Amino acid sequence: MAAFFFGLLLFAMQPPPIPSRPAERGDRGPPPSPTASSPLALNDTGATGHPNGTLKQLPHILIIGVRKGGTRALIEMLSLHSAVAAAENEVHFFDWESHFQKGIPWYLSQMPFALPDQLTVEKTPAYFTSSKVPERIHDMNPGIKLLLILRDPTERVLSDYTQVFYNRLQKHKRYQPIESLLVKDGEINLGYKALNRSLYHLHLQNWLRYFPLESIHVVDGDKLIRDPFPEMKRVERFLNLEPQINASNFYFNKTKGFYCLRDHGRERCLHDSKGRAHPHVAPAILHKLYRFFHEPNRKFFELVGRTFNWN
Repeated sequence: MAAFFFGLLLFAMQPPPIPSRPAERGDRGPPPSPTASSPLALNDTGATGHPNGTLKQLPHILIIGVRKGGTRALIEMLSLHSAVAAAENEVHFFDWESHFQKGIPWYLSQMPFALPDQLTVEKTPAYFTSSKVPERIHDMNPGIKLLLILRDPTERVLSDYTQVFYNRLQKHKRYQPIESLLVKDGEINLGYKALNRSLYHLHLQNWLRYFPLESIHVVDGDKLIRDPFPEMKRVERFLNLEPQINASNFYFNKTKGFYCLRDHGRERCLHDSKGRAHPHVAPAILHKLYRFFHEPNRKFFELVGRTFNWN
């Protein structure tokens, strides 16, 4: 931890430029103070600059989770905005000790080159469920903007299992039937990690120890799949971005069964691994799972002050 704080102090001399904001902010309040809420850009060393005028900056925005909640779709859609520069890969800086010990300079090296007026965004879904991550991010930048995309917790568990199932299948490894993981001795198996990841209220409570709710925007992952445009407009407003993402940026691909993106005439879809069919689960077990999540969901709704259409 001492090395981490030392790295921050070394580069605290010059804040990054603040991207332009909409002229009319409505009731969102004044823009954040550059010194209080902007991450520290390392452009004063000359090591992060690029001849074309771009530079690498610590992220202004983090997509913190959740796994199988739609983080890849969210960062791809957010990248449609010209004021956003997205890191290509999941960096796992704050949750993997082997990466965290490399310090802030290494983390910065994983960021994309961006124009001075662009916001840098990184996404690592495992951040949300890692207990040590909120404090570490807060130490880097207490005013950072956090995006948390969630789906119906039961659907998220099934997607979680589906991903592991196909991964093991491709590697010719054995896999367990989903029923044996979900239920143990006739009851919901609380030892199943995928189940724990869907207990959103427990993880959010940890984040709220370090960040106010106003710093965390919860994206409805189920709505993002069904109708992405309204959800992305809410994200734009939360990030104080000038309205730029349009309905024409999305089109429904009937072959794939989900929305794809259109950007300046170029069309692209998410990887074929997205949108895989879930395994069949006996109705009785599904009912047991929905019943189990009823109370955790209620607690989460109370925390965020809104409800979601989760059965």
